[in-house]
Amino acid sequence: MRLFSSLLRNKSGATAVEYGLLVAILALALFAALGDYYEIMNEMFGGLADTYANATD
Repeated sequence: MRLFSSLLRNKSGATAVEYGLLVAILALALFAALGDYYEIMNEMFGGLADTYANATD
């Protein structure tokens, strides 16, 4: 119980937790943004690959 109360009083880890939350939020935002980007690039290069495959047949 004393360990828990000392952790509540200790504020030095609060900054690390805040930075961790910021990193997690940024990672989720990047994942969402790059997911859409991946779809667009996959469609574009997939179409090019199909065109090349059809041209060489």
